Amino acid sequence: MVTPFDVEGALDLDMAAALARWLVDHGSDGLVVGGTTGEGPVLSDTERTDLWRAVAETVTVPVIAGSGSNDTAHSIRLTAAAETAGADAALIVTPYYSRPSQEGLRGHFGAVAGSTSLPVMLYDIPVRTGRRISCDTMARLTAEVPNIVAVKDATGDPAGAARLLNHTPPSFELYSGDDALTLPLLAVGAVGVVSVAAHWVGREMGEMIAAYVKGDVEGARHANARLVESYRFESTDEFPNPLPAKAACRVQGLAVGQCRPPMGAAPPELEGEVRRILTRLGRTTDGGPVA
Repeated sequence: MVTPFDVEGALDLDMAAALARWLVDHGSDGLVVGGTTGEGPVLSDTERTDLWRAVAETVTVPVIAGSGSNDTAHSIRLTAAAETAGADAALIVTPYYSRPSQEGLRGHFGAVAGSTSLPVMLYDIPVRTGRRISCDTMARLTAEVPNIVAVKDATGDPAGAARLLNHTPPSFELYSGDDALTLPLLAVGAVGVVSVAAHWVGREMGEMIAAYVKGDVEGARHANARLVESYRFESTDEFPNPLPAKAACRVQGLAVGQCRPPMGAAPPELEGEVRRILTRLGRTTDGGPVA
């Protein structure tokens, strides 16, 4: 979930609650709050806590707090704050920039998960963090730390995901962390997606996943093909995530504001591209079908 700001760049908790309700009404059955798409790195600890509380008090679906950082002690404090604020789980990213060893990763994740009673989803995104969680490290963590229950897999490696699921308990869940790879990851055992494009195609993403789960592979393939343009749009070198997602929200009447620096404001043409994508999907800008 993107984080709404007002015209002066201040956190807008009323809009956050409204957006959370809208996302649930449009196909999301859980919300990650304060993650990368939510501009977590530019939120203060107080803002994160207020955001988690506002969303948790608004919706009945699980709220997963993006409470990880590249500082173990800070991640522990943030996760404790998330638990107090009413979050249902924590998303803990690989420590970025520091590039710790696999033993360092095991110590970091073990310490954070061991400090909380919340279920923990690890976030493996080496393109942003500079370090991948190895299959052996993940297997050891799931064996040693009972509340590490899932991973958001943004490694771009479906074969590696298949290998990981072969070395972790049957109850361990793998979620796609890359919309474009959701269908391939479903084929090797993923159970869903932590999605960016769900800000404008949440129902369509859900329909694609549901088709695959019920065995309609051809239907899932066709549903996925309709979403390829959205996958391309959601993050580019010129307009990285979450600039496109916020533009999509604004076009749909959700006053989420612009991004804080270093992302900054998006140019008007980005909203024009959203309108073109929605039109080609047969949608109006309020999320409904074209009459």
